[in-house]
Amino acid sequence: MRTKSAGIEDVARLAGLSITTVSRVINKAATVREDNRKKVEEAVRKLRFSPSPHAQALAGGKTNTIALVIPRYEGIFYSFYALELIRGIGTLCDALRLNLLLYLTEGRDSLNGKLVSGIIFADIINNRFQVESAIKEKIPAVVINNFTEGLSVSCVAVDNLQGAKEAVNYLIGLGHKKIAHIAGDMITQAARFRLEGYKQALCARGIKENPDYIIKTDYSRGQARRAAEKLLGLNADAPTAIFVASDSMALEAVAVIKEKGKRVPEDISIVGFDDNPSALYGPVSLTTVRQPLIKMGEEAVRELNNLIKGKKEITRAMLPAELIVRDSCKVVQ
Repeated sequence: MRTKSAGIEDVARLAGLSITTVSRVINKAATVREDNRKKVEEAVRKLRFSPSPHAQALAGGKTNTIALVIPRYEGIFYSFYALELIRGIGTLCDALRLNLLLYLTEGRDSLNGKLVSGIIFADIINNRFQVESAIKEKIPAVVINNFTEGLSVSCVAVDNLQGAKEAVNYLIGLGHKKIAHIAGDMITQAARFRLEGYKQALCARGIKENPDYIIKTDYSRGQARRAAEKLLGLNADAPTAIFVASDSMALEAVAVIKEKGKRVPEDISIVGFDDNPSALYGPVSLTTVRQPLIKMGEEAVRELNNLIKGKKEITRAMLPAELIVRDSCKVVQ
């Protein structure tokens, strides 16, 4: 028959002291009277009491666990973006001997910061109050994929603006002037900055912006399909090139173009964003903008670990994106 293990209440009862005093002795608090310390140590010895490492960590304010908070959306576990972040963050957590708690949020619920030593927020989408709450409670925190100038919190982001400008400038350099943009969800900073980069690149080269060429989506393939159909439906005014805010949507646009009897890049050039491995294995290998997702996750863990260890100043880092030229674009005369 299995014997029930002694708990802290048993130790307190045998020592004739409060649970609070016993907890202070176990956690080596300097303010405990020597006679009380000896009573607790004797009770621990007699009961063969072994304190929970997790309970000790909570009492000492150090759980060795960090939380990764990801805004919930459909298909998250099939998302290249989310999986790369988790891979980068998880690998470095393992190297630093940190436990990782994954928390999916719809932004409406509060977070229990007492369970973790720090928090990484994967973007700010309808959950700004959670970030503000962590700052207010002085919980070490880092935001990724969002350059947070308006909040007193460290962040690691990708230069989406410059990445988009490089993509559009590349198309302009190939002779394209009729360049459309299938944008992402404007609720995300990444989509807004990619749209702004597209506009700035056109303006800098003296190309007039055409409102019919800008179609905003929710990043889904379904809306990407409708956007591509709408652009092709412009007939004589249809674009000769499309810059798409994600590789997943770009591949859907390629499929639509093929269904309509046209070819990429012979009839329409396409540039995506992400450098998703699937972009290599479609009907045509996709020219895209690579964002360093794994590095972004690793840098966030390093920064959070430093903050947990007592670093006071916050850091805002912007990682460069890189244009990857493949086979989905061609020169136009």
